[in-house]
Amino acid sequence: MSDASLTPPVETESLVLAPPAPVAAVAPAKAGGMVPLDQAALPGLDQKVQDYVTSIVALDPHSPAFGAKADDIRTMGDADIRASADTSNRLLQAPTRAMSKGDFAEGSKVSKSLLDLRRTIEDLDPAQATGVKKLLGLIPFGDKFEDYFRKYESSQSQLDGILRSLYSGQDELRKDNASLDQEKSHLWETMQRLAQYIYIAEHLDAALVAKIAEVQPTDADKAKALQEDVLFYVRQKHQDLLTQLAVSIQGYLAIDLVRRNNVELVKGVDRATTTTVSALRTAVIVAQALANQRLVLDQINALNTTTSNMIQSTSELLATQSVAINKQAADSTIGIDKLQAAFANVYQAMDAIDAFKLQALDSMSQTITTLQTEIDKSQQYVTRVRQSDERASGGTGPLDIGSGGAP
Repeated sequence: MSDASLTPPVETESLVLAPPAPVAAVAPAKAGGMVPLDQAALPGLDQKVQDYVTSIVALDPHSPAFGAKADDIRTMGDADIRASADTSNRLLQAPTRAMSKGDFAEGSKVSKSLLDLRRTIEDLDPAQATGVKKLLGLIPFGDKFEDYFRKYESSQSQLDGILRSLYSGQDELRKDNASLDQEKSHLWETMQRLAQYIYIAEHLDAALVAKIAEVQPTDADKAKALQEDVLFYVRQKHQDLLTQLAVSIQGYLAIDLVRRNNVELVKGVDRATTTTVSALRTAVIVAQALANQRLVLDQINALNTTTSNMIQSTSELLATQSVAINKQAADSTIGIDKLQAAFANVYQAMDAIDAFKLQALDSMSQTITTLQTEIDKSQQYVTRVRQSDERASGGTGPLDIGSGGAP
């Protein structure tokens, strides 16, 4: 067989899980052939039928021995019928105890733990931790990622408790399956014995019908007793055995269905404690990584924006300054108007100097004349003082001071 034949076909439709169908009712008429008989036991069963028919036909219909022999038919298989019924009673004991404790209404430990796990997983879904929190839906404050990781940390103990509860429930399912396997084995043995009784009843019916037809012509009283006291109860017992076997078969199938469902639940708990929790932790790790990446990306975007703004401002400054430099290079070092004003000031100063000089000539001439007059006037006073000093010191003649001579 090629590997391609082992590959399952790809389903295009969505996967839909359906619960297992309930066990169908088994008709008593069909129950007889559903439990196979050991072929090695058939000769012994046939011999028991033959011995019973032979012994009861030989008895007087009115004797106590005949009644006791007929009673064997009425009690045939009663112990196995009760054993089969006890199996159903034992299976009902666990739900009854659960109802008496109040656990039945709340569900089993596994179902409650799975429900708690589902609620916890939904509550810890990282998809709900995106964006910024807003006060009254308007004012942003805080980050949902920070709250999410705090919630995950606080939920760790709760998650661990749920996992422990699931493991405990899984152990209970395994114990239930062990009990179901034992009950199933006992019920199968009981069903095989019921099938043997049904085989005996069926062949007793045929043998008695043949024997009654044989006895009828010669002993009508015995034939009537065989019909009313033996054949009637054989067929009644045959009917009861078939009914009980049908109920037992249905119970057997139900036990097998419950056992297989428990196996699937055990597998489901394994998936929940491994795949589901691993998926949650992976989602948390990814969310944390994405949150860190988002922070880095925000910083990179901010840095890129700052760099772009700096480059733009530098280019604007460079462009403005370059125009100013070129404009300055085109203009003269000193402004023309300033230079003209400076020359005007110089010219004005020179004109003022020239005017001052002209005005100073007359003033200087007057000053010289005045000074000469005063000097001439003071000459006689100076001569008087000098002569007085010479007489006092015994000097020679007076000092002659002319208008332009030297001493």
